[in-house]
Amino acid sequence: MQKRSFFERLTGAVKLEDENSLPEMGAASHKIHPSILEEEEEGQLTVDVYQTASEIVIKTMVAGVKPEDLDVAITRDSVTIRGKREEDRTTSAEDYFHRELYWGSFSRTIILPEEIDVDEAEAIEKYGLLILRLPKVDKNRQTKLKVRGQ
Repeated sequence: MQKRSFFERLTGAVKLEDENSLPEMGAASHKIHPSILEEEEEGQLTVDVYQTASEIVIKTMVAGVKPEDLDVAITRDSVTIRGKREEDRTTSAEDYFHRELYWGSFSRTIILPEEIDVDEAEAIEKYGLLILRLPKVDKNRQTKLKVRGQ
């Protein structure tokens, strides 16, 4: 069995066998080979990462995943998003003509270009879009420290 391509792992698409090796069933009735579905790989989320003057923003699509099934771990210099998209198994594999949606575990780790304030970070999910707002650490910020006598 060949290793899945980067695009297939990224999107969760499955590659059908060469058309010449498929049974003669007509173009519209090609079935997915069962061994392809048994492969358990973790999918990788696609993300947009950008900055404003005060924060780094990460956006990713997590449609079909409940907010409580998402795990977002952050440090001052990285973010890891993990989750699992559960498939509604009311249709058997042999009844599919085409299958591109990704089902199963996924994760993505992003190394941040600047340090962030972990305590002020927030995650919002709206209509399947996960938005992480990560305030940048202000390295130029100064404060007065009061000296206490003993």
